[in-house]
Amino acid sequence: MADGKRLSKPGEGLSEADERTSEISERRAVAGARLICASEDLVERGDGVRFDLQWEGETAPAFAVRHGGRVYAYLNRCAHIAMELDWKQGKFFSGDGEYLICSTHGALYAPESGACRGGPCRGAKLVDLKVFEAGGSVYLNLKG
Repeated sequence: MADGKRLSKPGEGLSEADERTSEISERRAVAGARLICASEDLVERGDGVRFDLQWEGETAPAFAVRHGGRVYAYLNRCAHIAMELDWKQGKFFSGDGEYLICSTHGALYAPESGACRGGPCRGAKLVDLKVFEAGGSVYLNLKG
């Protein structure tokens, strides 16, 4: 259940005790997390969801996107110069949906790692945030 999705439904391969253990584990994970959005709000290579969090003692903008069937989240800050990436609220992907793009500098980042793939960011990386899906929702892991 690394990505927060249940691998089976009740009665499909898990014993009743295993199912209870899975549900308890999911509740514990959610207890140490903050809700970002519903899973259905993040469409593959579509608009991202913006949110704020406390980062190094300040409120900082962040975002979550779906790419390759998984959810990724980053501080909304270009690694080249600390500017927000989206050109319009929630617009983080390049036109072809392959990269996250800084609307100010054109820096391109790999959605699955935040690593620079082109432009002025040369070798830099977005600050990644730990997120997971559980029970049809996306959560920010507050425990690091």
